[in-house]
Amino acid sequence: MKFLIILLVVIFVIGLIRFFKQKSYLKIMSEDQFREGYRKAQLIDVREPQEFKNGHILGARNIPLTQLKQRLVELRKDKPVYLYCQSGSRSARAAQVLHKKGYEDVNQLKGGFKKWTGKIKKS
Repeated sequence: MKFLIILLVVIFVIGLIRFFKQKSYLKIMSEDQFREGYRKAQLIDVREPQEFKNGHILGARNIPLTQLKQRLVELRKDKPVYLYCQSGSRSARAAQVLHKKGYEDVNQLKGGFKKWTGKIKKS
């Protein structure tokens, strides 16, 4: 029982550390903030191709999280990167990958595509 409590505390502490570390390199933006800057940035939808075809933010490029490491050559480090997925978890993981590869201006749409009320395109 004591071991289980220690294990849970360790997992909780690791989660807190990751949360605060993420806040240092990832800016989570409201839809209004996201809308203000995404046209001047690299707008990346990290969902899978079928999700992208069913609807995406106008002007977005589809680079699924599962392909991101192989497709980093498509992204510039000198321009902001605006990420989104369906709800926010995959784009947070994508931000972590980009941060580790030296990208500094990484932004995420709060709530993901499911919260987006702006224009969308279906393929």
